[in-house]
Amino acid sequence: MTITTSSRSIQTNDKRNGASGSLPKSPTGIDGLDEITNGGLPRGRPTLICGSAGCGKTLLAMEFLVRGAIQFGEPGVFMAFEETGKELAQNVKSLGFDLDALVRRKKLLLDRVRVERSEIQETGEYDLEGLFIRLNHAIDSIGAKRVVLDTIEALFSGMTNTAILRAELRRLFRWLKDKGVTTIITGERGDGALTRQGLEEYVSDCVILLDHRVTEQVSTRRLRIVKYRGSTHGTNEYPFLIDEDGFSVLPVTSLGYQHKASAQRISSGIPRLDAMLGGKGYYRGSSILLSGTAGTGKTTVAARFAEAACERGERCLYFAFEESRDQIARNMRSVGVNLDKWIKKGLLTFHASRPSLFGLEMHLVTMHKLVERIRPSVVVIDPVTNLVDSGNERDVSAMLIRLMDFLKSRQITALLTSLTHGTIAAMERSEVLISSLADSWLLLRTIEIGGERNRGLYVLKSRGMAHSNQIREFILSKKGVQLVDVYLGPGGVLTGSARLAQEAEEKAGERVQQQETARRQAELERKRHELEARILALQGDLSMNDLELKTLTTGEQTRRRAITTDRLGMQRSRQSDALSENGSRTVHE
Repeated sequence: MTITTSSRSIQTNDKRNGASGSLPKSPTGIDGLDEITNGGLPRGRPTLICGSAGCGKTLLAMEFLVRGAIQFGEPGVFMAFEETGKELAQNVKSLGFDLDALVRRKKLLLDRVRVERSEIQETGEYDLEGLFIRLNHAIDSIGAKRVVLDTIEALFSGMTNTAILRAELRRLFRWLKDKGVTTIITGERGDGALTRQGLEEYVSDCVILLDHRVTEQVSTRRLRIVKYRGSTHGTNEYPFLIDEDGFSVLPVTSLGYQHKASAQRISSGIPRLDAMLGGKGYYRGSSILLSGTAGTGKTTVAARFAEAACERGERCLYFAFEESRDQIARNMRSVGVNLDKWIKKGLLTFHASRPSLFGLEMHLVTMHKLVERIRPSVVVIDPVTNLVDSGNERDVSAMLIRLMDFLKSRQITALLTSLTHGTIAAMERSEVLISSLADSWLLLRTIEIGGERNRGLYVLKSRGMAHSNQIREFILSKKGVQLVDVYLGPGGVLTGSARLAQEAEEKAGERVQQQETARRQAELERKRHELEARILALQGDLSMNDLELKTLTTGEQTRRRAITTDRLGMQRSRQSDALSENGSRTVHE
């Protein structure tokens, strides 16, 4: 038995639930449906699929049988009351289902029961015993575990006796339960009731309502589980899609806040912008909102981000709702962004469509399927505001919230561009009311001055990182995307030619200032040299004065010594005269 990983986990859960007394379930194998039913349809019990014409009842029932036979090894019987087996095989071949091959392998049995109103009137009382015999033979012939009856209205179309009809309906549902086969019964929706008879939903253990509605010329398909006996289930309306891969349901509202938060950083593709975001860029798995008025360069920033992801060897999925892939690639070549290279390598995938092509739910399911198939690391949605054409602002906001939660749960980094209008205060409000969910919000705006319109960029918020609060001028040229500092002066912010003129004026002023500084330095040097020369001259004069003072001091000292010597000589001379007068004789030789 071939089985996918997700289906295997469902079967394992069923066995565990059976052991614990919970309701056993048969997995459908349909994307999303097993999740919102918590494992599949009730095993061995009837399930009613009801809805208006064209909503996909028969396709859902047929895929339940086909996937049961292929993925879970459970043969099935499809008993039709309107279409032949050949018609059924042709109808589902576009979905990739080969019913003829399954019939040959005895994995599937197609049977058509023709019911004519005239025959019922002729035979009188209506009895399903013949149907039970035929259905029992079909089940036993291939060992069927799954059965589909399509549609029940055709079976009872000729009955006018309500009492008999209700009794036979109960008998049919009881017979299917006793047989132990997991059954899907399709029914047309009635006026004011889920079915035309108004009884099928009460005797069914599970009731699933399919709705195909048209709002403002846009069609959408939705699914809701009305009841599920013995099991919890999703209660919201879920968008579903029928395409070449079959039936798929997106259980968007069941997503919660259990996703992990990565600490890894990835580049925006613009080095100066990375510097504004703490020097490392965005967090991986975060959501980035890039808003601005028309012509500010939102698509260019988004394309550069996609190119940077491809340069790292990562896959990027680009949803374009305004331009075609070739037009975006051509326009980006003019600013040095080469997307063609990565498209050819298969790293960059474009999905371009008009927003009005589908309803919001269909867009959401399409995005979900493409993400699951391509497994990108980066997703770009450009612009999200165009989706308003497919619904009102509130519906678009709810759709984008679901999408952002889904991408975060896959650790996919998402960049969404948003067109804004009006004043700066108005621009700091996202048109689709998702700014509060964005982890990083960048705002592009035009700055008009000096007869020019130039672009500016600033980070309005970026959770979990230090980021710049300054405005940078945003320049697009053949060299690529550049961010440069704006001029902030008394007159406000200057960009473009005004910034260049102001920078030239400042440079000229700097040169004049440098020249004046050099002149003053030379004058100061000259004065310093003059002062030093004067100091040297004064020092010379001081030395001469010191020498003269020393000479004078020495002469004075010599003169005083001479005077002292003379005085001593005179004193001696006077003492000799005194001795002669006293009668002594002094002999002089």
